[in-house]
Amino acid sequence: MHITQLNWECLLHLFSFLDKNSRKNLAKTCRKLLEVFQDPLLWCLLNFHSPVELKKDNFLLGPALKYLSICWYSERVKVCNIEDWMKNSFQKDFCKRHENTVSDFLLDVCNRCPNLLSLTLSGCGHITDDCILQLLKNCPNLMSLKLENCVRITDHTLEAVTLHGASLRTLHVDFCRNITQAGLQRVREKCPSVMLRAEKSANMIPDSKPEKKLMLQKASRKLVQL
Repeated sequence: MHITQLNWECLLHLFSFLDKNSRKNLAKTCRKLLEVFQDPLLWCLLNFHSPVELKKDNFLLGPALKYLSICWYSERVKVCNIEDWMKNSFQKDFCKRHENTVSDFLLDVCNRCPNLLSLTLSGCGHITDDCILQLLKNCPNLMSLKLENCVRITDHTLEAVTLHGASLRTLHVDFCRNITQAGLQRVREKCPSVMLRAEKSANMIPDSKPEKKLMLQKASRKLVQL
C-alpha cells in the first residue's frame, strides 16, 4: 500500500509526528502530499528554536495557528541582551543581521493569525513594547503571554496588557530587567484575574545611561557585601 492511498485524516496524523523540515521534504514528493502540507489543520502549533528558523520556507502561517513559541537559548542570546552602548563593533554587526527578524515575523503573525491563544518568547532581546502592543490588539483571543529574558520589554508592555489583554489569563515576564515593581502592581490592580509571574524582573538592574548604570552596579555590590 502506497502512502498516498491513506485517507486524509491518516495523512494529517502522519505529518503531525514530523518536524517542519521533514514535512516540507515529504511534501515535495507529490502533489497530494503537498496539499496535506498546506492543510491549515496541520499548523495550529509552531515552535522555533532560533531566529534563523523564522526565515525558512518550511511552515505555514494562518488563522489556524493557536500556539506559538520562539525560544532561543544559544550563548549568542547574551550578545543581544548587552546594552547597545556596551557592544563592540563585532557584537553590533552580529545583532544587526537579525535585529528585526523576530519583530517582522510577529508583525506577520498579527496580520495572519488572529486566533492566536498562546505566545512564548524567550531570549528575544530585540522584541519591543510596540511589537507586543500590536500583537495584543490584533490577537484579541490571546490567553497566555510568556516573555523571558526579553530585555527591551518595559512597563509599556504591562500597560498594553491592561488596555488590550481582555482575554489574557497568564502573563509571565521573567528576567525582563526593564520591568518595574510599579508596572507589575498596576497589572495586579487592573487585571486581578491574570496569573502574573515576574521572576527576577523588577529586582534586576535596569538599562540606563552608562554613568548611572555604573553607579547602580557599585551600589548593588555594596549591598551584597553588607
